[in-house]
Amino acid sequence: MYLHGTSRVNEKGHLEIGGCDVTDLAAEYGTPLYVYDEALIRSKCRAFVDAFRESGFSFQVAYASKAFCTMAMCKLIEEEGLSLDVVSGGELFTALQAGFPVERIHFHGNNKSIEEIEMALDARIGCFVVDNFYELSLLAQLGEERQEKVAVLLRVTPGVEAHTHEYISTGQQDSKFGFDVKSGQALEAIRQANESKWLHLLGVHSHIGSQIFETDGFLVAIKRLVELLEEAKEKFGFISQVLNVGGGFGIRYVEGDTPLAPGDYVKAITAAVRAELSDRQMPLPELWIEPGRSIIGDAGTTLYHIGSQKEIPNVRKYVAVNGGMTDNLRPALYQAQYEAAIANRMNESDTETVSIAGKCCETGDMLIRDITLPRAKAGDILAVSSTGAYGYAMSNNYNRIPRPAVVFVHDGTAELVVKRETFADVVSQDVLPKGSKVLR
Repeated sequence: MYLHGTSRVNEKGHLEIGGCDVTDLAAEYGTPLYVYDEALIRSKCRAFVDAFRESGFSFQVAYASKAFCTMAMCKLIEEEGLSLDVVSGGELFTALQAGFPVERIHFHGNNKSIEEIEMALDARIGCFVVDNFYELSLLAQLGEERQEKVAVLLRVTPGVEAHTHEYISTGQQDSKFGFDVKSGQALEAIRQANESKWLHLLGVHSHIGSQIFETDGFLVAIKRLVELLEEAKEKFGFISQVLNVGGGFGIRYVEGDTPLAPGDYVKAITAAVRAELSDRQMPLPELWIEPGRSIIGDAGTTLYHIGSQKEIPNVRKYVAVNGGMTDNLRPALYQAQYEAAIANRMNESDTETVSIAGKCCETGDMLIRDITLPRAKAGDILAVSSTGAYGYAMSNNYNRIPRPAVVFVHDGTAELVVKRETFADVVSQDVLPKGSKVLR
């Protein structure tokens, strides 16, 4: 297993993260357990910010909180000077509870409810990223009712399909997200927003996909966005203050994944924006990006205890852990791949190929297929790396399994940032019918 960030094998032959022996973490906090390397998170934040500072652009680096959203994470992002993207009332509430600066909050989403929008307006967040004409009209109406202008970016789909999994490609023309450029929807949205008395149109936004290992897709998208802005300038006199090119920067999950360094993505993006706008003699806007997975993904490791095993001769050997699709849905949803190690026996040789099964009552609850490990024993600790993005965020109570705890580790200290759910938590919102015999 590739060791990310501060991870190392200590003198006991155990995996250590942030100066903490994971066997001690498992003993204190139980498993499954999400462990986050705080130093690695901060270094990723700083790498994006530093690259922009060198570029000479005005900028915002906004953490895409859908990847992993807790109050502690919002606070860390604030401390690093980043902005914050939210996509729901729940994420917005989390940010507000954490005391995140509201002017640095951007609200995304293709079907924001009136209640969510009003919550954001009441909080006076930085801007809305508008996804459709319904929302555009609704924001103008609410702005008029409140007698206040609403700052918006328009999410547009530039017709660029990143080289990634079908279900996480969002920049192509056929998408539930955004105003389509090719059909003229995006230009019409710019016209309406620019002419509205109650909307302050900051600029345009796009997001072309996720887990992207090259810059070509961004360069094509930037060209099309600038062409759109040039047409908007000619027809409506609109000058974009902000150009947001989204996120989707990849990370290493398994051998063969080849992500670029944060600075390499930023250098390519800033160079392309500068060149495209300079060629058209248009002013440089403030440039925004939205890294999520690339900040948090490889900083997370999930710990499990190994339990039962089942061997089918000449077919497969299953090794089961005390978690699965309730704490990491991505293998079942995307066929995502991961690396792992037996964390309490890191120096032992790999001797057998096994498949890691979860404990849910689903045949498809498989975390890793065909991984080579030392011979596993009941009670061993399995560490699965690069689970920081969309593990906790997609966790669920299928089979009424409680969600795991979350700890941040740094300099030999572990800090609990999300408590482990209990069975009582799982049933806390259940209500028995009034006619139930249980209540008689």
